[in-house]
Amino acid sequence: MESPLISLFTDGDRYQKGYQLLMERSNKLQCMHDFINNLLPEIASSTINGKSQINVIGVGSGSGEFDLKMLSTLHLKNPDMIVDSEVVEPVPQQLHKYKDLVCQSPGLDYIKWTFNLMTVQEFQKDWKEKERTKKFDLINMFQMLYYVKDRGATISFFQSLLNKNGKLLISLLAGDSGWAKLDKTYGNRFRDPEISFVVIDEVKQYLDSKGVSYQSYLLPSEVDIRECFTEGNEEGELMLDFLTEVLNFKKSAPPEIKADVLELLHHPDCSVESNGKIMLNCPSEVVVVDQFT
Repeated sequence: MESPLISLFTDGDRYQKGYQLLMERSNKLQCMHDFINNLLPEIASSTINGKSQINVIGVGSGSGEFDLKMLSTLHLKNPDMIVDSEVVEPVPQQLHKYKDLVCQSPGLDYIKWTFNLMTVQEFQKDWKEKERTKKFDLINMFQMLYYVKDRGATISFFQSLLNKNGKLLISLLAGDSGWAKLDKTYGNRFRDPEISFVVIDEVKQYLDSKGVSYQSYLLPSEVDIRECFTEGNEEGELMLDFLTEVLNFKKSAPPEIKADVLELLHHPDCSVESNGKIMLNCPSEVVVVDQFT
């Protein structure tokens, strides 16, 4: 009898290791840094220029690298501006890393921090119960809508927290990426039915249905997956776990599923071979929602 496939989300430590490996094998970090350095200041200019203080919130901010990069970049353009920053992160280890990063980073005395160790759903419930009325100028939701069930309600809630001219930034995998094609083709054969895969196209469809104005920015990126094709390679097995979201995928998946997944990952529709590497196409997009009222 075949062993049942177990969701990678049941092993938080292995999930985090898989995420770190993906970042090491890809140019995703560089693409996001390029977006923050080259595009964010202009995107945020109508929101923050002329203000002595802005309120920001990072939703599902993980260990905080992107948040700090954003705030530092905006500070360079507006050195006299004070920042009130709230963070929502449900994983204690990640929030601890975020706090450590803040302590180890000099020159952040212009930021006031509020750390919320809670899920998005818990944050929304707490916000409504306390009848909070605070508004925000910038809200970032980078790669976090995978972890909520009612994405439309989540987007609407955080949009409702925006000040006039505020910006809500949502980043997710693009729908035509090789990773998304893997899930679309085989995800229903091994994915936990409680976990659904979401791409930025679905967010744009939701915003279009509500008549919400937004701009979209493509972040082209790719990840080297060659180790996935080397039998017995531990990092390749970890990468496959993360891509499929199945714990110990190579050891537990039926042979035909493993063969199908590896064949698709190697297909030209998903990846290209270059200089001995197999580069999986996995671009993301950042959607920026403008609050005009």
